[in-house]
Amino acid sequence: MTFDIITIFPNIVKEYINTGIVNNALKKGLVNINVHDLRKWTDDKHKTVDDTPYGGGPGMIMKVEPIYKAIQELRKENTIVAMTTPKGKIIEQKDLFNFSEQKNLHMIILCGRYEGFDQRVHDYLVDYEFSIGKYILSGGELPALVLVDGITRLIPGVLGNIESLNDETFTDGKLEYPQYTKPEEFNGWKVPKILLSGDHKKIEKYRQKRQKMI
Repeated sequence: MTFDIITIFPNIVKEYINTGIVNNALKKGLVNINVHDLRKWTDDKHKTVDDTPYGGGPGMIMKVEPIYKAIQELRKENTIVAMTTPKGKIIEQKDLFNFSEQKNLHMIILCGRYEGFDQRVHDYLVDYEFSIGKYILSGGELPALVLVDGITRLIPGVLGNIESLNDETFTDGKLEYPQYTKPEEFNGWKVPKILLSGDHKKIEKYRQKRQKMI
């Protein structure tokens, strides 16, 4: 599984993928993540990736030319070109599962900035537009990393204990049951006695009752 992330702030992305579970997946060779500076595909001396909108209006628009060139260079037969945009579909756990199950998935992810992309990028170059919520961020790097992290952790062999996926929040339409660890009592706040009983059948029933439907 390979991700090519295109951004004008590559260090933001590199900092994240070099830590935690995603970095473990990289070290195990279970995923490839390549981070590209969009300015690599510009032609002018200023490496311009944005310009003012036709018809007027505030802000700058990301240009179509460098994005087209980047996709042309990176695209393969099985490539999905994804775009971070507030107008896209909000990703859910089921979407992450679907992507994680695709063999030899290759995804190019375009990180938006400023007032967004030239509409021709939406119309002619992108297969999948996604968002992570009904709010606006400074750029698409965080949503891109959410997508990559969410898919990567579902790849077999990435997590230390694969069983941890079975009872996770959003699995089978439920929220995860409450969890506790040591000490048994802190500041007068006690762990439910049933969890200390050692009766696994009763504990399972207790946890099922405490799970909430989404």
